[in-house]
Amino acid sequence: MSDLRTPGFTPVPAPVRWQGLPPVASKETVVLVLGSFPGAASLRARQYYAHPQNHFWKILQALWPQHPLPAAGPEHYTQRCDWLLARGLGLWDVYASCEREGSLDTSIRNPQVNDFARLLGRCPRLAAVAHNGAESFRHAPAVLASLGMQHRLQLQAVRLPSTSPANASWSFDRKLAAWAELLSVHHLL
Repeated sequence: MSDLRTPGFTPVPAPVRWQGLPPVASKETVVLVLGSFPGAASLRARQYYAHPQNHFWKILQALWPQHPLPAAGPEHYTQRCDWLLARGLGLWDVYASCEREGSLDTSIRNPQVNDFARLLGRCPRLAAVAHNGAESFRHAPAVLASLGMQHRLQLQAVRLPSTSPANASWSFDRKLAAWAELLSVHHLL
């Protein structure tokens, strides 16, 4: 049997296909926050927005100072999700799975979009989809079609500034103001 490898050739390993996280949503969800796909820190922790420099949880605590956010860490993640749901927010991602090296959206390859229509039964009060960044917002028409057209709902799609630490062009205060405006419109503040 002959060796088909070329001398000096190193095979490139196949990219890793990552599976996303399940939705955090309930019958109380009014605004569904959609990211693109969890970063490496979130995938390792199996928690949305687990990277300590991500502004997501910090923004929400600043918006609801009268409701203390449960501590970070795996032992408190369920409490954080319950805290979020009690305020009318849900979480999910546009992509169910993808191939990616690192955490940047620009590295996402061969993504599979989540099945949004199946989420609607869990969220009868859903009024808006808040896209956490540009990559997520790219899919707003398809997400709205999946959610609204099948169920004759009029949903709002909003592009919010990404809470990712990679979005350094927006200050924390600018991000906070944009998120506050959306939550105020939907009476969640």
